Amino acid sequence: MQKPTADLLTPGLIAMIDKGVSVIVSSCSPALKPSIMRAVASAISPGGGTVTVYLARSQSRQLLQDIATTGRIAAVFSEPSTHRTVQLKARSARVRPASEPEDEAALQAYGASMEHEIACVGYAASFTRAMLACQPGDVVAVSFEPEEAFDQTPGPKAGAAITAQRSTS
Repeated sequence: MQKPTADLLTPGLIAMIDKGVSVIVSSCSPALKPSIMRAVASAISPGGGTVTVYLARSQSRQLLQDIATTGRIAAVFSEPSTHRTVQLKARSARVRPASEPEDEAALQAYGASMEHEIACVGYAASFTRAMLACQPGDVVAVSFEPEEAFDQTPGPKAGAAITAQRSTS
């Protein structure tokens, strides 16, 4: 794996992730048995160095156990209206309660963004609210520093590794 770097993602990818798009999170057991769940929110630091995904504990027990055991995480961020998609991977994810003030702000902003994103493809806000519904005390935050990134947008570059973006200025 590449060394974690804030230079891995372009400003455009950071902006896409930051606005709140569909997120699927996965991990695996030490025996490489996969686990997967839809995130109920996400957030990214301004430079892209840290990503946080939010999961409903009651719906994600195996996934959270696998992350806690192995530290491995893969998160796929996809813009519903364009299918622009990026996958981020890391080996040192950390799980914590989603109890900080910024967590509530992230959950609210993500919900509003996803209502807009899903409306762009023809679904009512009530559909999105049902899809992301969970009890506030049931949400946990999983943070990680991306070590690898892959273009997963359908087309000829799907699966291609995204290499570190070095500033030339």
